Amino acid sequence: MSSEYGADQIQILEGLEAVRKRPGMYIGSTSIRGLHHLVYEIVDNAVDEALAGCCDVIDVSINKDNSITVVDNGRGIPVEVNKKKGISTVEVVFTILHAGGKFGGGGYKVSGGLHGVGASVVNALSEWLEVVVELDGKKYMQRYERGKAVSPLQEIGVSERHGSTVTFLPDKQIFEETVFDYDILKQRLREMAFLTKGLKIILRDERENEEGIPENEIIKTAGYRKEFHYEGGIKEYVEYLNKTKTALYPDILYCEGSKENVYVEVAMQHNDAYSEGCYSFVNNITTPEGGTHLTGFKNALTKTFNDYSRSMKFLKESEQNLTGEDIREGLTAIISIKLPEPQFEGQTKQKLGNSEARGAVENIVSEQLTYYLEQNPSVARLICEKAIMAQRARDAARKARDLTRRKTALEGMSLPGKLADCSDKNPENCEIYIVEGDSAGGSAKTARSRATQAILPLRGKILNVEKSRLDKILVNNEIKAMITAFGTGISEDFDIKRLRYHKIIIMTDADVDGAHISTLLLTFMYRFMPELIKQGYVYLAQPPLYKLEKNKQVWYAYSDEELNAILQEVGRDTNNKIQRYKGLGEMDAEQLWETTMDPEKRILLRVVMDEESSSEIDVTFTTLMGDNVEPRREFIEANAKYVKNLDIS
Repeated sequence: MSSEYGADQIQILEGLEAVRKRPGMYIGSTSIRGLHHLVYEIVDNAVDEALAGCCDVIDVSINKDNSITVVDNGRGIPVEVNKKKGISTVEVVFTILHAGGKFGGGGYKVSGGLHGVGASVVNALSEWLEVVVELDGKKYMQRYERGKAVSPLQEIGVSERHGSTVTFLPDKQIFEETVFDYDILKQRLREMAFLTKGLKIILRDERENEEGIPENEIIKTAGYRKEFHYEGGIKEYVEYLNKTKTALYPDILYCEGSKENVYVEVAMQHNDAYSEGCYSFVNNITTPEGGTHLTGFKNALTKTFNDYSRSMKFLKESEQNLTGEDIREGLTAIISIKLPEPQFEGQTKQKLGNSEARGAVENIVSEQLTYYLEQNPSVARLICEKAIMAQRARDAARKARDLTRRKTALEGMSLPGKLADCSDKNPENCEIYIVEGDSAGGSAKTARSRATQAILPLRGKILNVEKSRLDKILVNNEIKAMITAFGTGISEDFDIKRLRYHKIIIMTDADVDGAHISTLLLTFMYRFMPELIKQGYVYLAQPPLYKLEKNKQVWYAYSDEELNAILQEVGRDTNNKIQRYKGLGEMDAEQLWETTMDPEKRILLRVVMDEESSSEIDVTFTTLMGDNVEPRREFIEANAKYVKNLDIS
C-alpha cells in the first residue's frame, strides 16, 4: 500500500486556526486545567501593567452565564491603527499570535503570560470575546466570535477612567468542561497578589443557585467575593504558608536587591516540621522544576549557614558540613525574581535557564543573610541547631537504609511476607492493592486476578510522616513493606524506573477511619515518593456503599444518589432488602471482585497533582496531618458540607 507525501499534504493554518486546531500546544490541555488557564492569561496581561507601575486593581468576575470578565485600571490597550496590519492595535493584540508590548520597544521591562500569545489564544478558544478600552477620555469596544472580529474597533462613548475590560465565554466545541471552579481561581489569584505587593485583586462569583439543579451540580460559591491585597508581598506569602505550622522564630527573613538586570526577592522562615517547602517564580510564573534562580538560593543558603556554623563552633572540626537538605528542613521559602528575557527549558516553562539569575540570587541572598545572622544570633543558633539535629537524623536514616540494602542483598531481594504478589513481571500490566486490615486483605487475595493483581494488607494506621523524620519513618514496618513492594526506593534513593506496578490502588473502608488511612498513605507518597502521584500511578478504589436485592437480582450503588436512582427504577417496596456496607470486610471475595476489583466494572479515581498549586497542596497536607489542631478544625468546618456518604458510626 503506497501513500503520497507532497506539497498538497502540507496544511497551512491561517491566523488563529492553528490555535483552534491544536489548542493543547498553547494552553497545555482542553481539560479543566486548560479552561482556567484562559483566565490566567488575561489576568497576566493586567498584572504586567501592575509590574510596570500602571495598575493597582484587577477585578475578576465569574458571570451568571459562566463567562469571565477581567477589569484593570492600567493604561488601556493602544487603539491607534497598526501601520503594518492596517487594523487597530487592539485587534492586532487579540487576533495575531506573538503580537504585543512584550517583544521589545519598551512596552514592558518584564512580563509573564505566554509571551505575547495570551490574549489572541484566549480569543481563539472563546465562543465570543468582547474588549472595552478606556483611555484619553474615550471608550472603545470590539467583539469577536471564535477568534474573528465581528466589526472594527468602535468608539462608544466618553470615560473618565482608564484601563481594559475583557469578557469571554469559553467555547464548548473546544473544552471538555466549561464551568469555572471558584476555588481554583481563588488559589491562583491569591498567589498572583502575594507575588505583586500592593496589587489588589478582587474575585467575584455572580452565578446563582437555581431551583431544579441537582444538588451535586449546584455552584456552591455563588455570590462570593474575595479580595487579595498584600502590602508585604512574599513576606505575607510565607506567613500564609506557615499558618498551619509552628514557626521556629518570629521573624520572616527577607532579602531584596538587583544585580545584572535581575530583580531578586526572597522571603523565608523555618518551622518545627520536617518537610521543606521552597517555591520559585519568574515574572510571577511558577517554576515547579526550579532552575538557576533556585540553585542560586540553595547554594547561598548552604554556604552561608556552614560558614556561620564553623565560625561560631557549632560544628566541630571533625564533623562534616551540613547539607542543603539539613539546613532546609522545616523551611518555607519564596524565591521570586523578575528579569527582562527569561529563558525557560521546555515548552511548559517549568524550569529557568538564565545563568545570570543564579549569580544574582546567590550574591544577594549570601550578603543579606550573612548580615542578618550576625545581627540576630539567637535566631541563627535556633536554625543551626535544627540543621545539626537533621544531620544526625540523616546519618541514622542512611545507616537504616544501608542495613536494609545489605539485608535485602543477603535475602535475595525478598519481598514482604504479607505481600501476595502477582505472577506477571511486566510493571505495565501489574497493579497493587494497598488494603486496610487482614480481613479485607484475605477477601482481596481470594478475589484477585493472580496474574496481574498484587495485594498488600496493612495492619492498622501507618505512621504519620508529617510528624516524623526520615530515620523514624524507615524503621516503621508498614512503610518498609510498601517501599520494598513498590521497588522504587525512597527520598533521594527514589528511582521511578524500578517501579514494579503501574497502578498503586488504595482500598479502604468508606468511613472516617478509612479516609484517615487514605490520607496517611497519600501524605507518605506526597512527601517521599511524589513522582508516583505526578506520573499518575496512584489511585483510590471506590467500593460500593449499598447492595440492593429484589427478586434474586442484585444492584450495587456507590452513592446515595445512585441508590435513589435504582429505587426509582425498580420501585420502593418491602421486597427490597438494602444492605449498607460498613467496610470491605463485609463483602465476600466474589462481591469484592465484582464491585471493586474487576477491571471491566470497577471505579477507580486517579490521584492527580497540579504542580502549579504545589504550595496550596502543601498547606492542605500540613493542615490535615500536622500538630496544630485549630487550622484542622477550621478546615473541617469549611469543607464538611461537601462530604457525602462518609459513615461516622
